[in-house]
Amino acid sequence: MDLGLATFADLASGVSPQQRMQELIEEAELADQLRLDVFAIGEHHREDFLISSPAVALAAVAMRTKDIRLSSAVTVLSSDDPVRVFQQFAEVDLLSGGRAEIMAGRGSFIESFPLFGYDLDDYDDLYAEKLDLLLRLRDSTHVTWSGRLRAPLQDAGVWPRPVQERLPVWVAVGGSPQSVVRAGTLGLPLTIAIIGGQYERFAPLVELYRGAARAAGHDPAQTRVAINTHAFVGETSAQADAAFAAPYLAMMNRIGRERGWPPSGRAEYEALRSPRGALAVGAAEQVAEKILHEHEVFGHDRYIGQMSVGAVAHRDVLRSIERFGTEVAPVVRAEVARREAGAVPAG
Repeated sequence: MDLGLATFADLASGVSPQQRMQELIEEAELADQLRLDVFAIGEHHREDFLISSPAVALAAVAMRTKDIRLSSAVTVLSSDDPVRVFQQFAEVDLLSGGRAEIMAGRGSFIESFPLFGYDLDDYDDLYAEKLDLLLRLRDSTHVTWSGRLRAPLQDAGVWPRPVQERLPVWVAVGGSPQSVVRAGTLGLPLTIAIIGGQYERFAPLVELYRGAARAAGHDPAQTRVAINTHAFVGETSAQADAAFAAPYLAMMNRIGRERGWPPSGRAEYEALRSPRGALAVGAAEQVAEKILHEHEVFGHDRYIGQMSVGAVAHRDVLRSIERFGTEVAPVVRAEVARREAGAVPAG
């Protein structure tokens, strides 16, 4: 199973955008040195998050890393242009020697829609149409395409081409059955972001996805699943809570006030970090145990932890990443390999 990290490069700590950018690069460099598998950067268009163009930040990361795969988390495809998205990630792929991926989503925030002149009434249609064009661009240098919400293309050549023959495109969802079925029908790998409640409640979505892929005749090897949660690894459980709990709750309540969520406090936090809760927070053995139980539930191929949350101190994030790479990853990889070696082939 791939193990990696994601970040939204939150600015809640009060550091300057320039300093936060340097911290972001340090996180990626450390993840690469620890031989983690993927580093992903999210797109937002708000004053409380740093990155509005993941491809630009990933290009910088590409020049400071050697092996780790580089992904958006997510690219808000609905309010972007697929041609530019493809071109930008092709360039990241060239800079990185074939390590780029696109995680395409509809966006959990809506600021980018009015910013770029899109109508929220077209929220889902924009995504479906632009995903179709992005996949056409990935599969052919010259594209003829037409849709309702974007100007058509007639035998248009799109360059540069990436190192990888087919630039990986993941579909990222937060719980929409429609999006899950779309990913399965298209035979695209799926990322599920689990930010609340008990993670087992997402198991039906994974089954729905795999069922849609089977019904469409796709090879099961194509239908990979990634699980993305908030995470933090401390020397002890108490130390993890001391570094992570308050900044995490402040971030969730900040966003929750905008969305009308009820306020969260320590009781809600404790429920989320309990054995079946969405948070992978604690000492290394606790985090490894949670990831492995999630693997029993989902049988997923990739786990991505989001550690630089809210105003968590940069030094604490780096320590958490190091523990994740040196203490959690070896345990998880060894146990998943053991399970796979002992699996009985179906049929």
